[in-house]
Amino acid sequence: MNGYSMLSIWGVIVAIAVATYLIRLSFIHLFGRVNQVPRRVKRFLKFVPAAVLAALVAPQLVTPSAAVTEMVLDERLLAGAVAAGVAWWRGDILLTIISGMVALWTFQFLLF
Repeated sequence: MNGYSMLSIWGVIVAIAVATYLIRLSFIHLFGRVNQVPRRVKRFLKFVPAAVLAALVAPQLVTPSAAVTEMVLDERLLAGAVAAGVAWWRGDILLTIISGMVALWTFQFLLF
Protein backbone atom coordinates (compact mmCIF):
# COMPACT_ATOMS: atom_id res chain seq x y z
CA MET A 1 0.00 0.00 0.00
CA ASN A 2 2.62 2.55 -1.10
CA GLY A 3 4.56 2.26 2.16
CA TYR A 4 1.64 3.17 4.42
CA SER A 5 0.49 0.72 7.03
CA MET A 6 -3.17 0.13 7.74
CA LEU A 7 -2.61 1.40 11.27
CA SER A 8 -1.30 4.76 10.05
CA ILE A 9 -4.19 5.13 7.59
CA TRP A 10 -6.76 4.40 10.29
CA GLY A 11 -4.89 6.75 12.64
CA VAL A 12 -5.27 9.60 10.17
CA ILE A 13 -8.96 8.78 9.64
CA VAL A 14 -9.62 8.78 13.39
CA ALA A 15 -7.64 12.00 13.90
CA ILE A 16 -9.62 13.79 11.18
CA ALA A 17 -12.91 12.46 12.59
CA VAL A 18 -12.02 13.70 16.10
CA ALA A 19 -10.94 17.11 14.76
CA THR A 20 -14.18 17.46 12.78
CA TYR A 21 -16.24 16.43 15.81
CA LEU A 22 -14.46 18.93 18.06
CA ILE A 23 -14.92 21.77 15.58
CA ARG A 24 -18.66 21.09 15.34
CA LEU A 25 -18.96 20.60 19.10
CA SER A 26 -17.30 23.96 19.73
CA PHE A 27 -20.06 25.78 17.84
CA ILE A 28 -22.79 23.78 19.57
CA HIS A 29 -21.18 24.52 22.94
CA LEU A 30 -20.70 28.20 22.09
CA PHE A 31 -24.27 28.77 20.94
CA GLY A 32 -25.60 26.66 23.82
CA ARG A 33 -24.10 29.12 26.29
CA VAL A 34 -25.14 32.27 24.47
CA ASN A 35 -28.71 33.24 25.25
CA GLN A 36 -29.15 35.53 22.28
CA VAL A 37 -27.23 35.06 19.04
CA PRO A 38 -26.18 38.48 17.73
CA ARG A 39 -28.08 39.74 14.70
CA ARG A 40 -24.88 40.08 12.70
CA VAL A 41 -24.01 36.40 13.27
CA LYS A 42 -27.54 35.33 12.34
CA ARG A 43 -27.28 37.29 9.12
CA PHE A 44 -24.02 35.55 8.17
CA LEU A 45 -25.27 32.10 9.17
CA LYS A 46 -28.25 32.52 6.84
CA PHE A 47 -25.88 32.21 3.86
CA VAL A 48 -23.99 29.11 5.04
CA PRO A 49 -26.22 26.49 3.30
CA ALA A 50 -26.00 28.28 -0.05
CA ALA A 51 -22.24 28.71 0.29
CA VAL A 52 -21.72 25.05 1.13
CA LEU A 53 -23.90 23.93 -1.77
CA ALA A 54 -22.02 26.23 -4.13
CA ALA A 55 -18.67 24.98 -2.87
CA LEU A 56 -19.72 21.38 -3.49
CA VAL A 57 -21.27 21.97 -6.91
CA ALA A 58 -19.08 24.64 -8.55
CA PRO A 59 -15.99 22.47 -9.15
CA GLN A 60 -18.15 19.92 -10.97
CA LEU A 61 -19.62 22.52 -13.32
CA VAL A 62 -16.44 23.85 -14.87
CA THR A 63 -14.09 21.28 -16.35
CA PRO A 64 -10.82 22.22 -18.01
CA SER A 65 -10.99 21.36 -21.69
CA ALA A 66 -9.08 22.12 -24.83
CA ALA A 67 -11.79 24.28 -26.35
CA VAL A 68 -14.03 26.89 -24.78
CA THR A 69 -17.01 25.64 -26.79
CA GLU A 70 -16.68 22.19 -25.25
CA MET A 71 -16.82 23.71 -21.77
CA VAL A 72 -19.74 26.02 -22.60
CA LEU A 73 -21.74 23.18 -24.18
CA ASP A 74 -21.02 20.82 -21.29
CA GLU A 75 -24.29 19.44 -19.92
CA ARG A 76 -23.20 20.03 -16.32
CA LEU A 77 -22.60 23.72 -16.91
CA LEU A 78 -25.91 24.10 -18.75
CA ALA A 79 -27.78 22.29 -15.96
CA GLY A 80 -25.99 24.45 -13.40
CA ALA A 81 -27.16 27.56 -15.24
CA VAL A 82 -30.75 26.26 -15.19
CA ALA A 83 -30.46 25.53 -11.46
CA ALA A 84 -28.95 28.97 -10.80
CA GLY A 85 -31.82 30.59 -12.68
CA VAL A 86 -34.40 28.65 -10.67
CA ALA A 87 -32.60 29.52 -7.43
CA TRP A 88 -32.61 33.20 -8.33
CA TRP A 89 -36.23 33.11 -9.51
CA ARG A 90 -37.81 31.05 -6.71
CA GLY A 91 -35.26 30.97 -3.87
CA ASP A 92 -36.20 27.38 -2.98
CA ILE A 93 -33.28 24.99 -2.46
CA LEU A 94 -35.27 21.80 -3.04
CA LEU A 95 -36.76 23.14 -6.27
CA THR A 96 -33.28 24.23 -7.34
CA ILE A 97 -31.84 20.75 -6.80
CA ILE A 98 -34.74 19.05 -8.57
CA SER A 99 -34.66 21.40 -11.55
CA GLY A 100 -30.89 21.06 -11.84
CA MET A 101 -31.08 17.27 -11.85
CA VAL A 102 -33.93 17.19 -14.38
CA ALA A 103 -32.01 19.62 -16.60
CA LEU A 104 -28.84 17.54 -16.29
CA TRP A 105 -30.62 14.32 -17.24
CA THR A 106 -32.39 16.07 -20.12
CA PHE A 107 -29.16 17.59 -21.47
CA GLN A 108 -27.34 14.26 -21.11
CA PHE A 109 -30.11 12.56 -23.07
CA LEU A 110 -30.16 15.24 -25.78
CA LEU A 111 -26.41 15.81 -26.16
CA PHE A 112 -25.25 12.19 -26.10
